[in-house]
Amino acid sequence: MGRAWVKRRKRDEFYRAAKKEGYRSRAAFKLIQADARFDLIFEGDTVVDLGAAPGGWSQVARELVGDSGRVVAVDRVGMMPIEGADVWRADLEDPTFVETLVREVEAADVVVSDMAPRMSGNRTLDHARSIALGRVALQLARRLLTKGGNFLCKVLQGEEYDVFLREVSDHFEEVRGHAPEASRKESREIYVVGKGFRGPSPMRSAPSPSPGKTPLPRGVRGGRGPPRGSATPRRTSGGS
Repeated sequence: MGRAWVKRRKRDEFYRAAKKEGYRSRAAFKLIQADARFDLIFEGDTVVDLGAAPGGWSQVARELVGDSGRVVAVDRVGMMPIEGADVWRADLEDPTFVETLVREVEAADVVVSDMAPRMSGNRTLDHARSIALGRVALQLARRLLTKGGNFLCKVLQGEEYDVFLREVSDHFEEVRGHAPEASRKESREIYVVGKGFRGPSPMRSAPSPSPGKTPLPRGVRGGRGPPRGSATPRRTSGGS
């Protein structure tokens, strides 16, 4: 990373805003913008954040769900704890961990994924790898989401994008692509938005509410913050 890259980053309005607001990455504003447009996350929700490091999306999700909600952050890369969130260090392609995650979370209202492949410089290969990660996120969302839940997933545009969009459409009432203002102009990334999950996968039935617990209604926006791998995963919980 040379001096030109450093200067360009310092001129980046979203990088400067993230530093000012205390977010760990400029990507936090991509989730803020997607949520503002599509109303994805509500107070009291359980949100699972895939590819969470360094934690900007989880910080935003934590603000949106409030004290009555839950955020579970997962990444194969280690990250510092996030206040009020469960942080798991594990590989989402490890089936043992996936079963552990499904068992521990039980049910989610929203699954978001900012996972990205290690870039090779080969546009076709990088695109194919990003779609593969998108499918990992979609498969997990199908196991975790409750009916009516929402999904947000980053992929790189390319020849398989429309195919992936149709795959998401098979499971959600409303699906579209979204390019947040915070995405860099030269980026090929696009976010697939799925709203209104049609129902849990046959792989897993929807859990019943705990005795005496009345689920919070979704769709009513509560108070929100300012726009600001291994088989045995490492888990940390931030203080509340």
